[in-house]
Amino acid sequence: MNTAPRLRRLGLLLVPVLLLTLAWHLKHPLLYGLRHVETPLLLGLAIGGLLWRRCWPGRLPVVLLLAVLVVTLGREGEYQYQRAAVLAGGPPMQAVGRHFIVGYSDFAEVRQLAANGLIGGIYLTRRNLRGRTLAEVAAEIAELQAVRQRAELPPLIVAGDQEGGPVSHLSPLLEALPPLASLVGAGDPAACARRYGRRQGQGLAALGVNLNFGPVVDLRPAGADQAHDRLTRLAARAIAADPATVGTVAAGYVEGLGERGIRATLKHFPGLGRVEQDTHLRAARLDQTPAELAGDWQPFRQLAGQPGAAMMLGHVKLAAIDPQRAASHSAAVVDGLLRGAWDYEGVLITDDLNMGAVYDIGLGRVAAEALAAGVDLVLVSYDPRQVYRAIYGAAQAFADGRIVASRLRHSEQRLADFIPAGESGAEAGSNAKIAAPVSFRCPDAPADSRLAARKPPDAG
Repeated sequence: MNTAPRLRRLGLLLVPVLLLTLAWHLKHPLLYGLRHVETPLLLGLAIGGLLWRRCWPGRLPVVLLLAVLVVTLGREGEYQYQRAAVLAGGPPMQAVGRHFIVGYSDFAEVRQLAANGLIGGIYLTRRNLRGRTLAEVAAEIAELQAVRQRAELPPLIVAGDQEGGPVSHLSPLLEALPPLASLVGAGDPAACARRYGRRQGQGLAALGVNLNFGPVVDLRPAGADQAHDRLTRLAARAIAADPATVGTVAAGYVEGLGERGIRATLKHFPGLGRVEQDTHLRAARLDQTPAELAGDWQPFRQLAGQPGAAMMLGHVKLAAIDPQRAASHSAAVVDGLLRGAWDYEGVLITDDLNMGAVYDIGLGRVAAEALAAGVDLVLVSYDPRQVYRAIYGAAQAFADGRIVASRLRHSEQRLADFIPAGESGAEAGSNAKIAAPVSFRCPDAPADSRLAARKPPDAG
C-alpha cells in the first residue's frame, strides 16, 4: 500500500497546526527573538496559505488557517490594549507600577515609564551595554534619575546581576571577578569577601547601579548539576554546601557592597540546592518540611536582618506550606512564614516572571498575587515588554480590592528606607573609578575546578 499521499497530507496538515500553536503563544518569552516579526509573519503565512488553498487536502487546513488569523489578531489586540492602558497611567497603574523592576531594550520606552511613575526600577544587562562605553551607559542612567527627580518621584532602583564567576552580566564593561566560592578556604574569608564587595561595588556605583542581584546563598548541591538543568547551573554559582561558610562569605560581601552604596540581594529563597527542576523552564517544588530545610535557610535567616540586603523569592513551591503557589507569589510563604514567623520586614523581590515556572499561570495573576502577599518588587527582565501584561493584571487586582492599599503603602515605606531619595547611585557613579582589571584572589584561597560552567541567562 502506497502511504506517501497520506504522509504528504499529514505533513501539510501539520503546517497550520504549528502556526496556530505559535499564534496561541504570541509574544511568549521563548519567542523573544522573533518579537518584531512574529505577528506580521503569522498573518502573512496564514493569508498566503488561504490564497493557495487548493494545495490543502480538505477543508480542515483552511479552517485552521482562518483560526490562525483570528487568534493572532486577538492576541495582538489584547496585548496592544493592555499596553495602551498602562501607558495611559492613572492611579491604579501608578500604585502598582512603582513596585516593578523592568529590563529594557528601548530607552525612549523605559524613559516614558520612569517619567510617568509606572515603574519603580530598571534592570541593566548585556544588551544595554553592548557596543557602548561605561560613561555612555552611566549618563543614560543619570538621565533617568534626573527625569524622576523633575517629576518629584523616588529615585529608580537600578539593578544588575553581577554575582561574579559565570553570572557577570555587566562584564566586560565592568571588571569580571571570580565567583565568591573562590574565597572559601582563605585565611579570613569574611575580610576577603568585604574587600571583594568593595571592589565590585565600586564598578557598580560607577555605572549607576544601586542594587545587585547577589549573593547566591542557596547551598551548593552535593553533586554536579542535573543534566536537564541547562540554565540555573547552581553548582557553579553557589558559595558552598556548608551553611555557616555561606553565611560568613555572604555577610562580608554584603558589607563590602554597602560600603560603596550598593544594596545586595539574598537569593533564591526557599533555596534551589535541593530543587531538581530548572525553574527557568518548568515548575519546581520542595517536598521537605521547614524543619528539614532549616540548614538551607540558615544563611537567609542570618543575613535577613541586614538593612543593606533584599531577599529574592524563587519560583519554587514549598509543598509543606503552600502546595499550590510558588514562594514568589504565595501569601502563606510571604505573609505567613517570612513576614509572620520570621518577623522579616526587609525588601522582597520576585525572580523574573518570564521564567517558565510561573509564566504560563499568567503574568498579571502572578504579579497581583505577589503584591497582595506582601512582596515589594516584581521583576520582569528577560522579555521587558511583558511588563505591560503584568502591570495591567496587578492594576486590575488593585482596583477590585484584591491588593490592599495599606499593604502597598507599607511596601513603599520599606523601599524608601532601603534606597533613600539621596542615594540614587548617580552621585556615586559620577565620581567613581573602576580598578584596573587584574586577577582577584585572596591569600591561600584554593581554586575550584567546578566553577567553570556555561553562563546562565539574564535572570535572577
